[in-house]
Amino acid sequence: MKAIVIAGVTSGVGKTTVSTGLMGALLRRKLKVQPFKTGPDYIDPSYHTWVTGEPSRNLDTWLLPRNAVIELFTRAMSGKDIAVIEGVMGLYDGRSSINEEGSTAELAKLLGATVLLVVDSRKGARSLAAMVAGYQTFDSSLRIGGVILNGIGSEGHLKLCREAIEHYTAIPVLGHLPRRDSLSLPERHLGLIPTVEGPAGEEFLSQLIAQCEATFDIPEILRLSEQMTFPIAEPEIFPPVPKPPVARIAVAKDRAFSFYYQDSLDLLEAWGAELMPFSPMKDGGLPEGVSGIYIGGGFPELYAADLANNKPMKQAIRAAARRGMPIYAECGGLMYLGKNMRDLKGNEYRMAGVIPASSHIDSPRLSLGYRTVQALADGPILQRDETVRGHEFHWSVLESSADTANAYRVPEKGNLQEGFQNGNLLASYIHLHLGSLPRMAPRFVEVCQRFREKGK
Repeated sequence: MKAIVIAGVTSGVGKTTVSTGLMGALLRRKLKVQPFKTGPDYIDPSYHTWVTGEPSRNLDTWLLPRNAVIELFTRAMSGKDIAVIEGVMGLYDGRSSINEEGSTAELAKLLGATVLLVVDSRKGARSLAAMVAGYQTFDSSLRIGGVILNGIGSEGHLKLCREAIEHYTAIPVLGHLPRRDSLSLPERHLGLIPTVEGPAGEEFLSQLIAQCEATFDIPEILRLSEQMTFPIAEPEIFPPVPKPPVARIAVAKDRAFSFYYQDSLDLLEAWGAELMPFSPMKDGGLPEGVSGIYIGGGFPELYAADLANNKPMKQAIRAAARRGMPIYAECGGLMYLGKNMRDLKGNEYRMAGVIPASSHIDSPRLSLGYRTVQALADGPILQRDETVRGHEFHWSVLESSADTANAYRVPEKGNLQEGFQNGNLLASYIHLHLGSLPRMAPRFVEVCQRFREKGK
């Protein structure tokens, strides 16, 4: 098994650009590439999938038990030649400031994979060697096999950076990208723009791949990928044999809602769900025969007018909620299920009106971080008092009535109660990976199955 980890010295150094370009270059060598993303991210993986045609999968050593990480990696690598794993933030950044939990470094060591370190070279030369040396000595048990320099200004600049890094660290510079805006991916308030919105075209992708082919040492990168020392773990979260379909679950998928972990969707299917995609923006109703609804995150604030104008869909979702159909919503899905949404320009729009809350996105603070949640009541994915790990990432805030039934208790926020729970309805800002707790996916399918059988 072959794997290479693309890590950055910090956020914003071009990890996604480097990862996407490298994946494309490997594909042109007729290799079957499986993309992965370290940590809780939905946007960067969309670029991986864009270039490879394969679902990119998240590997998070804090959200997921270690054996689950290994199981998901092994499962995804079936029939593939090489894994390209994009890191999160800086190489050693994770949940804690004093240990490696949730970091790219922890994942690389767990999988026994070599790291390529991406360095932003736009404002440095010899000093970059000091930076790389620091990353090299910070954890001697980690294999940093090479450096990729992003933002090189000239051949002379490249020579200075390469000589300094290789002289002081003996780590080879295995590639570079020139300082050109045309090789940068577009961004906005939550990072890169998801590929479902079409921010970059095929011309950009072809140019990026050609650049990587020209200035990356692909043979040496492949050699480093062969050094993997991969651990073995017994399967725990997927059933030994996929269950036959027992319930149809509608999954919101369009420009407004695209934040899903592929392995969460795969788990639902493996435990007996038939997933039915639908668009809250465009479709006139829910897919036929569904007995459950899953609305993930995304950017509903950018498409609030379209969501508000689709009255038949809002009516269908309200009707499903009144009937007690299991509904699970995260972040953007929570905002859509509320009464009103105020967008970035201050315009207010009527949403589905299923939960007694309204959202607005003029908050000056980003809510970001890992969260532990404890269920306050039995619901569609958790039983009362069950605890699971998740994460939060949003600018918007909610306004709700004080007597609303909450879903979770959040220890990281002083046991603050969060989300909404009412029977089979669960909506929260907290994103969950269904592999974090093996019982979640089968429970959701079972609850949907019971609702379907009751309807008969």
